[in-house]
Parts: sequence; structure tokens; C-alpha cells
Amino acid sequence: MKHAIIFSIFLLVFFNCSVNEKPVFLGVENIKILESTPEYVILAADALFENPNTIGGELEVNDIKVYVNNSEMASVSSKNFKVPAKKDFSIPLTANISIDSIFGDENLGSLIGSLLTKKINVHYKGVINYKVLGYSHVYEVDKTEDVKIK
Repeated sequence: MKHAIIFSIFLLVFFNCSVNEKPVFLGVENIKILESTPEYVILAADALFENPNTIGGELEVNDIKVYVNNSEMASVSSKNFKVPAKKDFSIPLTANISIDSIFGDENLGSLIGSLLTKKINVHYKGVINYKVLGYSHVYEVDKTEDVKIK
């Protein structure tokens, strides 16, 4: 009898807290230069989501590359992110770019153009994985934006 009650409670909780649909990926916004030093530049952006489900989950950033003026410069570093239930949220996408890679010979032409226009072209491209209760979904990230140089 005790096992039947526990099993019934488990089924009730499982079916009431179901995943109705995957979280909605709203896009990448707020691409900006977060910090600049003589050794590196830190670029930051926000991946925006909306979760309509009564349960959370986890997002994992996989292999998002950052291109500056069409040259691959870095990969995004991010910890796995816990998805809140029934909430809009964002996860930070941060990339640490070495100044040496920006000033390389292959990037010199685009760097001069960027200095004249005071803008750099930043492109985030890769995937974010969503996982919950054995269900998973892949979100494609492909966002390009011109960022002002201060």
C-alpha cells in the first residue's frame, strides 16, 4: 500500500510538471566590448530566452565561435546555466580575445578599416543545447552586429 501511494504521488508530480514545449530562443543582443587592456579584449553578449514550462532544465554552450571582421578570434566561455521555470532569462556569452590575434598580419587590412570607421564587425556563431528529463533541443546561434569602438 505504501509503495502504491508513493508511486501515485510520483506519477501525479511527473505529469503535472511536464515539459509542454521547449524554451523559446529570442536571439542574441547587447554585443559590446566589456573590457580592453593591452593584452586582451573581452566581448560580451546576451542570449535571450523565454521558458513557458513549469520546470527548468539546463543550457550548455557548445562551440560558439566569435569572428571579428570575418576572422575567427575566440570561442565563447560559459558555464552550464540552470533554466528557471516560467520566466524570461538571459545567459552571458563572453569571449576573451588576445590583442596579438587582432593585430596579426592577416587582420591588418580590416583593422585599419575598423579604426577609420570606429566600428568592428562581431559575429557569434555556434549552438546552445537545452536538456531536461531526457529531452534535448539544439538552438542555432548566428548573430552579426557592428560594435562601436570607444
